[in-house]
Amino acid sequence: MSSVLEPNEQDDGLEAAVEQAIAVCDGDMRAAIRALIVANNFLESEISELKKAVSHAYTRGRFRTYTG
Repeated sequence: MSSVLEPNEQDDGLEAAVEQAIAVCDGDMRAAIRALIVANNFLESEISELKKAVSHAYTRGRFRTYTG
C-alpha cells in the first residue's frame, strides 16, 4: 500500500476541514489537536446524556457502552 493517497472528492472536504481547524488555531497543530480532543470529549458526553434519556426498551439494547 502506497503512503501517497490519491485525492478524491471525499478527501477534499476532509482536507478543507483539517486546514480550517489549523487556521482557527493560528497554524498551531498541537492547539488544533487539543481543540478537536476537547470537542470530541464534549460530543461523547452529549451522547452519554442522550443515551440515558432514551429508554432501554425503546433502543432494545442497540447501543453498547463505549469503553475506549
